[in-house]
Parts: sequence; C-alpha cells; structure tokens
Amino acid sequence: MTDAVVVEDLHKRYGTVWAVRGVSFSVEHGEIFALLGRNGAGKTTTLEILEGFRGRDLGRVDVLGLDPGAKATERTLRERIGLVLQDIAVEPYLTVRETVARNAGYYPAPRGVDEVIGLVGLAGLEKKKVRSLSGGQKRRLDLALGLIGNPSLLFLDEPTTGFDPNARRNAWQLIRDLRDAGTTVLLTTHYMEEAQGLADRVAVIADGRIVAEGTPATLGGRDTARARIRFALPPGNTVADLPVPATPGQDGLVSVESPEPTETLYRLTDWALRRDTVLAGLTVDRPSLEEVYLHLTDQNNGAPEHALERSPG
Repeated sequence: MTDAVVVEDLHKRYGTVWAVRGVSFSVEHGEIFALLGRNGAGKTTTLEILEGFRGRDLGRVDVLGLDPGAKATERTLRERIGLVLQDIAVEPYLTVRETVARNAGYYPAPRGVDEVIGLVGLAGLEKKKVRSLSGGQKRRLDLALGLIGNPSLLFLDEPTTGFDPNARRNAWQLIRDLRDAGTTVLLTTHYMEEAQGLADRVAVIADGRIVAEGTPATLGGRDTARARIRFALPPGNTVADLPVPATPGQDGLVSVESPEPTETLYRLTDWALRRDTVLAGLTVDRPSLEEVYLHLTDQNNGAPEHALERSPG
C-alpha cells in the first residue's frame, strides 16, 4: 500500500520569494506525523498545497492516491480528508448541533452528529449558539467539524490552541484513538510537548526546507546526544572535589555532561556514598525536543520570517 501522503521536491514561490524549496517527506497510513517550524518557515504553505487550497510550482504531491491540485478529483479528495484550521468561519447564530449537522451533510458517510459532539467534549452545549462559546469551546467545535466527515486523513493546524490543560490532554487522547482506529493525522503545533506526546514521526521545516526528520526520541540525534546530569553540590564541597568535570550553574546546581551516563552516575554516587552525603535534586536527561527544535530552526533560519509564506497581494 502506498503512503497516505507523498511529497517529493516540492517548490512554491510568491513573486521572487521561494516559500517552499525542495521539500520531501511521506506520511504512512495510520500514523501521526508532525510538521514543525517557525511562523514563516513554509509549513503553512506546504499544508495548503496538500489540502488543495494552493497550487505548487514544482514537485510531486500525492494525497490518498490523488493529486490535490487536480480539479477532476477535487471533490473526491474533499470527501476523504478532514481539516482543523487555525481559523474556521462558522455562522455565529447557529447552535453547536446545527453547525455540526450542517457540515455532516457535505459528506457521503459522516459520523453521527451526537457522537462527534461527545467526542470533542461539547456534550450538553448542543443548543448553545456559536457566538456565545468560549475560545476553547470554539476550538473544540473546529475539531468536531474536522471529524464529522469520518476522514481517512485529518489535517490539524495548531489543534489545541486555547485549550486548558485538561481539555488538551483529552484532545490528545482523542487524536491517539483516531490513529489507532486507522485515521492518518498530519498536524502542526508550536507545543513541543504536544509533538512529543502525539507524533509517531516529526519533520522540522526551516527556510522552506526540511532540515531534520525522525521520531520525537531520535530527532536531531537526541537519542545519542551527551546526557546532562544535574544536582546540588553537597555542603562543604567544591566543584573541584567531584570525581568528574562539572560546571556550576546560576540556579545553584552543577551540571555534568557525559556520553556514558551510567558510568558517570556510578562514579558520582560512589563518591557521595563514601562521603556519607547525598546529591540532592539529581536528574539525568538528554536534550529536550524543544531544545533540539530551537537549535535546528535557529541554525537554519537563513531568511527573514516575514519574507516567507506570504501570498501575493
């Protein structure tokens, strides 16, 4: 079976500015794929091309076996994908149920209206008008409109913006459940915790190019990067007393970087036990996904953000 999404050497230019230049990636059926990047990096343009809202200048794009730029199959593609965009225009004087039911009529085999309302956490608000919903409730309604068509592929653009922590966790579980039921999900997010917790694979786009791709655990060499061990220096000791090189931090903790954290930890704990002391606040970690993301985007940010992803006029 071919991948749900295939992008090969994609290019898109606005005037003299290349917003996307040589982007290639694929999304497997039934996986959650996160496309990460700064505002202006090219991710929105890439998604709009995949969704069929914007044409491309060069390259191959295949979405569920269809060319999103082909007019002949435009309706077929629309019936098989779901969209949760950052801004969705909805009639403010319709109720929640009326809004979801109206959109259900656009699809040949939609999910149940009440089922979807319950899935996104709007049960009990069916008769409430859209204009009176809170920001988070409106975002849940956006998610409901993306799900109502029972899509094979769901595009999520910043899906949990405006959600409180509990609502965000519930949305994450819903997205995982959709993936487990066979729905392919392509999302963008600025929450690195969201990408870490949801995505099977991640790609980072910067300056119109893919600069890294992998699982959240391996992106940018996270899994092989030097580990960072931090702890409070025991009273009466200096950094020079430690059995390994360490660097004091402004927060009162010292840091030790090591390619072999097991051996380094053994030396540190053995040193502490022989002195009948403790290494308070001891933690061991590798660079976080956010740290890797910031490094990749800073390193590859070769053009001003405002110069990219700008449509003519």
